Amino acid sequence: MAATWADFINQNEDRDGMRLTWNVWPATRIEATKLVVPLAAMVTPLKERPDMPPICYDPVLCGKAQCRAVLNPLCQVDYRSKTWVCNFCFQRNAFPQHYAAISETNQPAELIPQFSTIEYQLQRSATAPTIFLFVVDTCQDEENLQALKESLQLSLSLIPPTALVGLITFGRMVQLHELGCDGFAKSYVFRGTKDVTPKQLQEQLHLAGGSGGRPQAPGAAPAGGKAPQQQAELQNRFLQPLQNIDMNLTDLIGDIQPDPWPVHQGMRPLRSTGVAISLAVGLLEATFPNAGARIMLFNSGPCTQGPGMVVSDELKDVIRSWSDLEKDGCKYHKKACKHYEGLGKRAAENGHAIDIYAFALDQTGLYEMKYLANHTGGHMIMGDSFNTSLFKQTWQKVFAKDVANQHFKMAFCAQVEIKCSRELKICGIIGPCISLNRRNPSVADTEIGVGGTSAWRLCGIDPNTSLTVVFEVANQQASSIPQGQPGAIQLITFYQHSSGQKRVRVTTTARHWADAATNLSHVAASFDQEASAVVMARMAVARSENDDGPDVLRWLDRMLIRLCQKFGDYHKDDPSSFKFAENFSLFPQFMFHLRRSQFLQVFNNSPDESAYYRNKLMREDVTQSLVMIQPILYAYSFNGPPEPVLLDSTSISPDRILLMDTFFHILIYHGETIAAWRKLGYQNQPDHENFRQLLQAPVDDAQEILQTRFPMPRYIDTDAGGSQARFLLSKVNPSQTHNTTYGWGAEGAGAPILTDDVSLQVFMDHLKKLAVSSST
Repeated sequence: MAATWADFINQNEDRDGMRLTWNVWPATRIEATKLVVPLAAMVTPLKERPDMPPICYDPVLCGKAQCRAVLNPLCQVDYRSKTWVCNFCFQRNAFPQHYAAISETNQPAELIPQFSTIEYQLQRSATAPTIFLFVVDTCQDEENLQALKESLQLSLSLIPPTALVGLITFGRMVQLHELGCDGFAKSYVFRGTKDVTPKQLQEQLHLAGGSGGRPQAPGAAPAGGKAPQQQAELQNRFLQPLQNIDMNLTDLIGDIQPDPWPVHQGMRPLRSTGVAISLAVGLLEATFPNAGARIMLFNSGPCTQGPGMVVSDELKDVIRSWSDLEKDGCKYHKKACKHYEGLGKRAAENGHAIDIYAFALDQTGLYEMKYLANHTGGHMIMGDSFNTSLFKQTWQKVFAKDVANQHFKMAFCAQVEIKCSRELKICGIIGPCISLNRRNPSVADTEIGVGGTSAWRLCGIDPNTSLTVVFEVANQQASSIPQGQPGAIQLITFYQHSSGQKRVRVTTTARHWADAATNLSHVAASFDQEASAVVMARMAVARSENDDGPDVLRWLDRMLIRLCQKFGDYHKDDPSSFKFAENFSLFPQFMFHLRRSQFLQVFNNSPDESAYYRNKLMREDVTQSLVMIQPILYAYSFNGPPEPVLLDSTSISPDRILLMDTFFHILIYHGETIAAWRKLGYQNQPDHENFRQLLQAPVDDAQEILQTRFPMPRYIDTDAGGSQARFLLSKVNPSQTHNTTYGWGAEGAGAPILTDDVSLQVFMDHLKKLAVSSST
């Protein structure tokens, strides 16, 4: 048993990949709303567990049609009569025949308490191939395109030989390439100005909708009057097993040329991104519905014609900015959003993920295309050029494999279902998923995120994909909770493993109830401030999609003031008396940095950048999300070993090297003295070996982070006064600014920041004043 709440929280995260905002639950709905931070769980459905091999039999389900929960350690078991009682609906169920030998001393794994998370390999389901469909933008210069082609050819050596692969290229026209044509290249060309409906695509390409080229049932009439073998060949012309077309596809990718249509001066190339994606979605929809597939879009500029167009082809028309969006002055924005949202939903309903690799110096329309990744759980990666290590190394990490079995870490076509005790209801999930519209008594009327259902689909999922599940307490009276009966949550994740097997991972967790009206200290002690900060950040970002920025900040401020009033220890109207318990003390600091972050502040960020940053916050786990909200700062000096320091301007000093990790950037900052010594080349002299080691230490630590982080962060090496020092100065708490004159030049005073932003100290002083005030 864990000694402290912190140990308990860490143990649960390691075992179950789950963190709850409150680890003791309020017994009534009214008390739950008074806690300010909602009862929510940060869950990582496929958290890596090398110590947990899958069990090779099917899970045992509750017999009640409306329940169908999975047998778990919380169920009551009668070993004599070989029956078990479901802990969610209390139905008594008989064990299947092959459980006849179970006893108190011979328990199946799913009844042992330490197996609260367990994975089953389904026995009756057939293995399915994985599918990769490359969609390549050819409207780019030769050097950039060459780098992309080399990366794609490299990936063919990483993809399993049995995987199906397809290729679409697009510029002014969209070309769907037929594979397996020995000796010559054959492709179908579509106009980039007109969308292709699924029915038109099936007719033009002779695709029988939905059969996927799979063998037909014996005696079934062949589709379209063709022989089954001939029909399968027709179906698979565009998606072939890699082992059959490896050389052919390598040559085909090598032969891709920049778009031949001339681009006149003052014009953008005509790029048909919207039609290309529509064609990819339609092709997979017609041939492999509900199969694990990834559409991988490589984009190097905005769509300038046809459906999905975000800007005209004239360079004098600048692509939309935040001020244009606020004024509602974007000619193409709403139509493009509608087009891409429709495609995202179609792909998600068929189980297909869409990855976007947008690499260009200007915006590419990522803000409009965000629905493709956000609905399907696909990757969204953004950078300057395909010819950078950021893209090349990120692309290799997409195909990362587990050490034990050499299978991809990515999984496909997942469904997440949530069961919960009668006293709880599910408000929704905030994360990269769509609703499966399964309503039952456990679904709340209040919707937060994707709500109104108890099951969701995630087409692309990996060991880092995390969801925020928001609950509400349905109970009206504390007395109606069964004495000693904990509340329980069960997360059932059905997915296609990269080996083609169908698997189910089941996590069941329970927490005790407490009457918050009489026992508030017990509930308060169970507060997880880190998980709560990430939940509030995700809720704020979800709100910012529809509400104005200032309204979201006001909502966040109100919630923080109410939390301080509820759980702070203070005397009325005396700000100096305000104290917070240790497990609440960092929460206001997280909120301060969240308010200043690029997730809520759009100043100095393009709409594309905001869409990219928000996408990452919505899918990473608690630890990585906290790094995004409040970056980590390490200091290196001659005074001792490297140490974490405050994210504050006082931490910047001339004789220090700082390493900052913001998740998106890894920055090494050399203080003035260190930078001057480095310029003089002291590190190259044998007498100054310790200085060389000091310079090398942050570089080694940065490399370690770069090796493990996905996507690859941007690496910045800068000196005091350098232009890129702005990345550090914009993130630190401005405790010293050009307006605060005291302490300038004093030892340890830090560096002044040129900003009008308030510091954390001023923020906390105002917060305390408002929290203790009689009038608020």
